Amino acid sequence: MSKRTTNLIGILLTILAGIFFYYQLCSSCGAAVAEDAPVEKVVAPAVPETTSYPFALSDVGYSCNVNDNYNFNVSSSTILTPLATAVNDCIGSLKTYLGDQSDKVMNITGFYKSDENNNSAFPNLGLARANAVKNHLVEQGISSTQINTFGQLKEEMISKDNIYYGPVSYSLETEAANAMDDMKALRDKINADPLVLYFDTAEASISLTAAQRQKIADISRYIDKVADASCNVVGHTDNTGKASTNMRLGQNRADFAKDYLMKNGISGTKINASSKGQTQPVATNASEDGKAKNRRTEVTLK
Repeated sequence: MSKRTTNLIGILLTILAGIFFYYQLCSSCGAAVAEDAPVEKVVAPAVPETTSYPFALSDVGYSCNVNDNYNFNVSSSTILTPLATAVNDCIGSLKTYLGDQSDKVMNITGFYKSDENNNSAFPNLGLARANAVKNHLVEQGISSTQINTFGQLKEEMISKDNIYYGPVSYSLETEAANAMDDMKALRDKINADPLVLYFDTAEASISLTAAQRQKIADISRYIDKVADASCNVVGHTDNTGKASTNMRLGQNRADFAKDYLMKNGISGTKINASSKGQTQPVATNASEDGKAKNRRTEVTLK
């Protein structure tokens, strides 16, 4: 082999060796860069934890605390059933305790959020939920005279699957000495400025203002707290049509209002519905405005 050929082979081997080592080194460098490069992490948005409030209350000689409660759908004051066995057990022991302690009262506070739709007759869904719980406890044998109801705005509540878990709290206390004086003052206040529901001609439907909702809450409270209390619901009409027809229409309106109050937790046995027809106008029937004022149902307390 000539010297020239040997040199050419040497040059070719050198080039091939250089190419080989180049790719080896570049591959290692690339891997090192890839390993050292920061990796962007995709963080999923945090899911708010569902709130849940227990059925818990205590007093001297009594305590009950279970990790369950009354539950409600969002924008609803209807209790979801069935209740947990532990809750029913607490209700049973609470009935016994309150039966033995006649001077004790139970405070029920229902929670609600400002973005919920309130389709109840009460000022807010919290109070409506508290009244729903109160009515259930009364069905279990606890006296309504030993129950107070309240509503509380609680924006931090988080629902799950359209359900609020336990949006109700409880406490026990001794009944205030002037409680009956407060009830008498409440009755006088309501009768001085009765709940008045207005109706369109020949119609019986109810649309409540905020002030009317508060009056219904006050009426419900009085009837609950005073053992022999009741309310009178009297239907009135304008003078359009026959007097006999208007007497029936007034009764229909009174019955409609009674049914509405019953659906919102006031016992039907505590509601007396009657009609005065067109016989007791509060304004002239010579104008449409006057007739509108005469088409009404008034609710007062006895």
